[in-house]
Amino acid sequence: MTLKGKTAVITGSNSGIGLGIARELARAGADVVLNSFTDRAEDHALAAQIAAEFDVAARYIAADMSDGDACRGLIAQAGACDVLVNNAGIQHVAPVDEFPVDSWNAIIAINLSSAFHTTAAALPMMRAAGWGRIVNIASAHGLTASPFKSAYVAAKHGVVGLTKTVALETAEEAITCNAICPGYVLTPLVEAQIPDTMAKYNMSREDVIKKVMLERQPSREFATVEQLGGSTVFFCSDAAAQITGTTLSVDGGWTAL
Repeated sequence: MTLKGKTAVITGSNSGIGLGIARELARAGADVVLNSFTDRAEDHALAAQIAAEFDVAARYIAADMSDGDACRGLIAQAGACDVLVNNAGIQHVAPVDEFPVDSWNAIIAINLSSAFHTTAAALPMMRAAGWGRIVNIASAHGLTASPFKSAYVAAKHGVVGLTKTVALETAEEAITCNAICPGYVLTPLVEAQIPDTMAKYNMSREDVIKKVMLERQPSREFATVEQLGGSTVFFCSDAAAQITGTTLSVDGGWTAL
């Protein structure tokens, strides 16, 4: 399929999952808008690299996803938003009774509220264009829970609920809203954690990955950013035109347990 002529805005996309999704959307022909809260030369260089590699228009717009006005401003500055991928997210781990309030507020703002704000700003553009795709990057933790991740689990469950609501509100339009629920994904951030975990448990790299990091992922393999990008492109395809309000688990069987 081709997304030529479509503009995709991907939040939290200067690395990891978001960047992988942006690359696959560009590969499919979409013009892309990258985003994060930083405004470095290398951020803009990433956009230039994608533009050159895939022969699409690409740019980087800095916006703080913890700020509702900034979220809406990102969409306004993009000027068009045919495909919206809500990917921005952060994590903090602590027991509920010890969970820092500031961390709770930040996780809810960035992981959940930002998706509300960007969606609210993008829907009028999609309606004017007569077509739109919203893909929310939730998590296996949007469908199940783990201890010590109360804010993250609450936010990701909220993303799944928001997905269903937006899907129902747009069900009679050529607009769909779905969520992808990844398990553990091999990103640069995860890769960087492996050596420390090897040292902590005195294990080999293979044992750390299979016995510690992927303990809950039955496939014992990481999902890849390319797979998440491909899943996003599928949701944008004609084949997925009647798929809305649902979740797609890319989790190696985690939520089948």
